[in-house]
Amino acid sequence: QVQLVESGGGLVQAGDSLRLSCAASGRTFSLLSMGWFRQAPGKEREFVASIRWSDRSTIYGDSVKGRFTISKDNAKSTTYLQMNSLKPEDTAVYYCAASTRYYGPRRNDYNYWGQGTQVTVSS
Repeated sequence: QVQLVESGGGLVQAGDSLRLSCAASGRTFSLLSMGWFRQAPGKEREFVASIRWSDRSTIYGDSVKGRFTISKDNAKSTTYLQMNSLKPEDTAVYYCAASTRYYGPRRNDYNYWGQGTQVTVSS
């Protein structure tokens, strides 16, 4: 089993930056990738970014390309999501996810999920 704990959400203004963290514990050696998804009220959960642990390859959703950066700290088994130039439409609950078998945007292929952290961007 792997446990994921997110932190770093909050209320910011449009144009501000915010960094989310996701600390993984447990059988982290089994992980292939970690990713971030988000869900706004009344909408489906949307892919944001993913990073492959072996070579740090990254992939991003179209709506965040050029503004968000995913990274990882091997020593801490922690993944970060640096969010710059935030917009009101980025408002959502952000979820960290981890997969033992997949790297990419398909949410159903992630085995483990965090509890979510709220990000609110005011205009």
